[in-house]
Amino acid sequence: MTERQKKPEILHTEVVAHSRLFQIEQVHLRFSNQEERHYERMKGASRGAVMVVPVLNGEWLLLGSEYAAGTHNYELGFPKGLIDPGETAAEAANRELQEEIGYGARKLTKLKELSLAPGYFASKMQIFLAEDLYESRLEGDEPEPIELVPWPLERWQELLDMNDFSEGRSVSALFLAIKQLKPTESP
Repeated sequence: MTERQKKPEILHTEVVAHSRLFQIEQVHLRFSNQEERHYERMKGASRGAVMVVPVLNGEWLLLGSEYAAGTHNYELGFPKGLIDPGETAAEAANRELQEEIGYGARKLTKLKELSLAPGYFASKMQIFLAEDLYESRLEGDEPEPIELVPWPLERWQELLDMNDFSEGRSVSALFLAIKQLKPTESP
């Protein structure tokens, strides 16, 4: 934020809708030039979320194929989930790995914290690279088992051509992981 970018003043907020997962809040703002606007934003759980790029033996990306209600399709992506109360982001990343694909990680590297849709949503997601994997399964909350899909790390660019590998967070996580693992191959 530069010196000339002063945050707008919040004049009023009001919850206009809510569900089990989200509240939609209308925010009345006054900008530094005295212009006023009403925005809507979703307020979700403030504890954050994680996504994990697991790499097995330095050779395999481990993805999952999971049903996505928003697209009504099975989507290929990396393990992800909310951070539970009292849990660190790294602990959540390791738990999600074990719940979703049956592996734990001895080495977790935080790659970046991403905004999901900052114009409408305050939630953030921390992206981790998981290495030195070992078999370990925890029971999760998924309605059906997630299909484990190993993918050769050397063929990472081909993932981008897969129709069911389309989630922006997974694509971003892949690029971040490749930048960390193979800096000379980064796009």
